[in-house]
Amino acid sequence: MIDELHVKNLALIKEAVLSPSPGMTVITGETGAGKTALLGALKLLAGERADASLVREGEDSLMVQGRFFLGDSFELEGADLQSEGIVVSRSISADGKSRVHMNGSISQVGKLAKTVGASIDLCGQHEHQRLLKPANHRGMLDAWIGPELDDALESYRAALAGAKAAARAVEEIEQAQSLSEEQVGQARYVLSRIDEVSPLPGEYEDLCRDIPRFENAEALMSGIDGARESLSGDGGALESLADAMALVDRAAGIDPALEGLAQSLREASYILEDAAMDVRRYGDGLDFDPSELARMQERLSQFQGLIRTWGPTMEQVFEARDDAARTLAAVDGFDTRMESARKELARAEDALRSEAERLHALRAERAPRFCELVCAQMSRLMLGSASLECSVEMADRATWTADGPSKVEFMFKPGDGMSARPLAKIASGGEVSRVMLAIKVVLGQDDPAETLVFDEVDSGVGGAVALSLAEVLSDLARTHQVILVTHLAQLAVMGQVHYVASKQGEGQPETVFSLVEGEQRVKELARMLSGGISLAAMEHARQLLDGVSG
Repeated sequence: MIDELHVKNLALIKEAVLSPSPGMTVITGETGAGKTALLGALKLLAGERADASLVREGEDSLMVQGRFFLGDSFELEGADLQSEGIVVSRSISADGKSRVHMNGSISQVGKLAKTVGASIDLCGQHEHQRLLKPANHRGMLDAWIGPELDDALESYRAALAGAKAAARAVEEIEQAQSLSEEQVGQARYVLSRIDEVSPLPGEYEDLCRDIPRFENAEALMSGIDGARESLSGDGGALESLADAMALVDRAAGIDPALEGLAQSLREASYILEDAAMDVRRYGDGLDFDPSELARMQERLSQFQGLIRTWGPTMEQVFEARDDAARTLAAVDGFDTRMESARKELARAEDALRSEAERLHALRAERAPRFCELVCAQMSRLMLGSASLECSVEMADRATWTADGPSKVEFMFKPGDGMSARPLAKIASGGEVSRVMLAIKVVLGQDDPAETLVFDEVDSGVGGAVALSLAEVLSDLARTHQVILVTHLAQLAVMGQVHYVASKQGEGQPETVFSLVEGEQRVKELARMLSGGISLAAMEHARQLLDGVSG
């Protein structure tokens, strides 16, 4: 939902700020006042292509900014789109450079289209509407079917993923079989050479740590023996410390102030005794065997040979072995592996076809009821005997996607006795707009688009058709945010918020959008009814407003 819209230097708009209603917002004004320039601003926020010609003459750039609150079907990392909303800004320079910011951070047009753009449906008569793209028809039908369809689609997608994984397994085995004798021989050499050494994880690091100790065994032994003698030998540190402790203890008996020093010496003796014990334990554990040193050095040399060939780290040596093992595993026992993989692929394809048929049957079963409801709304919109049909066909297996196996397309039948043909090829612009309106009413809250923008949906409409159209739009505003550009008072009176576009100034005119309420709104409705502001037109306008409020 659009909470606020700020437009600057776009076409005839120098600056405009609008706050649309959560329900219906109407925009009116005389022909040529610049009402549809607002649609250009919404297109930019929806992620459509930038056009430098939209920059107001004499300005360096245009800027469009909007604050949006989006439903839980939309996600954007780091943003709470439901409660805090998102602020989107797009600027276009006179030389055509486009910049996008989302919540103050630089972003991309593609991300803008997937979030804000997906929440807005531009339903203008001459727009490249979603309804004209058969690829969108399946999504509309699925949204109406609801949770049951979601469950079937989830199961289908899981089966599709399984079939793809099984197909990849077959392909990998086939690729392994196509390896040259040289590649297979190289893999056998790598595996044989590394397994000859049979390295263990962490073994190389242990050798690098232990060998220097073995090589300097005499120095270690000499140092440890000397430390042991200095600590616990005759006249060593422990003996001297014991003498000092005895002397201080006697002195503390005379002067209690020395008790703290006596305690410090006792603590020092504990530490020194622990150290002497650790030195003794380390010395007892020293057992250097020259033959063990030779074995370790030989082992290290083998490791270094592997590293020179497949390094520079042992991790890369292990990776080379794993790669070679996988290659040989794929080659050896090819027939058995291939038979097993193909059986798994056949099983996965059977499971996929079962889920595909269930999903397709659900769509085919529900499509007629969906069209029946849409046709009822089309009848309200005075489309005569025109009707909508939905073609649901099972596509070739090679064309199945994550959206399912069905080809879904809406077909338009202009009248009784006439053939139904693709909507995009046969319906007029006004008919397409009204069919879209009928579909949106049927979808209600299931429609992924939260904001609907209608331009010229009332083209060529008047009398009873206008009243019916007004009622349908009013129903639609209960489940969507509706922004309506109109020239019919019967439609404009339905808006909770009403803006009037007017062109002001000479030379380089400017489009201004004014919020009208009270008597100002009555005057605008009177102008729309009669082209002027007569007493009769004013009274008629009040009656229309009273009829809505009543």
